[in-house]
Amino acid sequence: MTQKKPPVCESQHQDLCVNKGGHDKPSLVFADLTPEEMVQVKKYLWDKLGVPLVEPCEAKPSNNSIYSIALHLPPKAEVLQFLDHRGRKPTREALAVVHFGNQKEPNITEYVVGPLPKPNCHKDITKEKYGGKLPYHRRFFTENERKEINMFVNKNFSEAPNFMHRVFDCNGTDLVGILAAPPGFKSGDRNVWVAQFQNVSGAYLHPIGLEVQVNVSSLNASEWKVLKVFYNGQYFKDMEDLERQFNEGKVEVAKVKKAPQDGGYASLKPKVPPKWPGPLQYEPRGPRYCLRDNQVTFMSWRFTFGMEANRGPRVFDVRFKGERIAYELSVQDASALYGSNSPGLMVTRYMDLSSALGKEALNLTRGVDCPHLATYLDQHYLLDSSKPITRKDSICIFEQNADVPVRRHYDHLASAFYGGLVDSVLVFRSISVIGNQDYIWDFVFHQNGAVAVSMHASGYILTSLFFDDAADFGNQVQELVLGPMHTHNIHYKADLDVGGKCGFVFLRECSNASLLNI
Repeated sequence: MTQKKPPVCESQHQDLCVNKGGHDKPSLVFADLTPEEMVQVKKYLWDKLGVPLVEPCEAKPSNNSIYSIALHLPPKAEVLQFLDHRGRKPTREALAVVHFGNQKEPNITEYVVGPLPKPNCHKDITKEKYGGKLPYHRRFFTENERKEINMFVNKNFSEAPNFMHRVFDCNGTDLVGILAAPPGFKSGDRNVWVAQFQNVSGAYLHPIGLEVQVNVSSLNASEWKVLKVFYNGQYFKDMEDLERQFNEGKVEVAKVKKAPQDGGYASLKPKVPPKWPGPLQYEPRGPRYCLRDNQVTFMSWRFTFGMEANRGPRVFDVRFKGERIAYELSVQDASALYGSNSPGLMVTRYMDLSSALGKEALNLTRGVDCPHLATYLDQHYLLDSSKPITRKDSICIFEQNADVPVRRHYDHLASAFYGGLVDSVLVFRSISVIGNQDYIWDFVFHQNGAVAVSMHASGYILTSLFFDDAADFGNQVQELVLGPMHTHNIHYKADLDVGGKCGFVFLRECSNASLLNI
């Protein structure tokens, strides 16, 4: 019932818990690329690819551009030989994704570049990995493309000046467009519905009922065209057709109230200020976990962590009492499937990998997202950017008390006695913000040898205008706002090595089951 020995890490704190840097330690075979390594890979590709390249922030679809640079994981067999049998250390390499828009046959190509930190060669692995060249239409929308699509839609609003002014009291500059996905129903389609919302705080709860479908398949933006316009249950050929029918009195108007800049009912400002702080945890003798480079030790646990720019958080070489039980546990994707009577959400099947779950793991707020005493770490990415991006405090690690003790019993019959064992867990956490949705990712390590992964959803719901039979597709959350039905599916990779080298399985966690025990 009492702890006579000091916490595991206390006597070893100076040796285990000090980050000494360097790349000779075994755990660093899984370490994410440093900003310096990313810069070196980018410089090498600019010098050696032999084609004109454009920075992502300026790149048009018709340009060549480096989309991302990240760690290329070595083959598992090589890593295990290195970790377990003192084999040769695997070569450290980067994986670069390049958009070739300025080619006779535009395509997406993946290169392995190495060795790091000073690369001198690259290899095209696209055919080996995918069976052939990747068609250019399969590329994710870049930030620059999204901006150009919204600019194109806004420009078309000028074709319906009377409608825009009388219905919305604006010319489109006070609106923000949200792209639906996927962009069509068959391979090669890039026909995107862009739903319009009031450009205020919490815009996701302020739909106006206007949606525009645009064909953006051409690499030349001047050839893009409007395919269809939707407003309050009616379809139109384009904005000119909407203007004409509005002027003829054939358009039924849903007068949406103009929202205040703070979002009104969508504001996150507390309605009632808190009276005093809530309960806090503290560590009476300091943390009981140790962090060294990208490796954590806690009680009987040891694991290595990372953050993949596209897929998000992951842990490797997970060991309990010295025995590896998992080679890799990692987030793979998060999907959201919507149903609605408006065209944008009617077709929406978001695959959030396309929005980069790791890149969008933003900074965490101390005392809210994670405890005050948590350890906060930065992460670095080069994805859809001209230089490495640093996400300050985007990962946190902390120990916390479990909800219930591992075991307890109070015997008050024959002989009075009490026995109980407190439980605590170590949590590795990050939060991805994908548009309206916040995904809180937890990897939880229990002292009884159980490890759990969980996702908690937060943020805003994505809404549409409430009209006609909208009640069949969700709930009315405000006067003219539909909270549509939707389902989240979270996909994990679990490469388990319990009792020896095994293989991996993909695990899917649905919105109705927030905890997946492994």
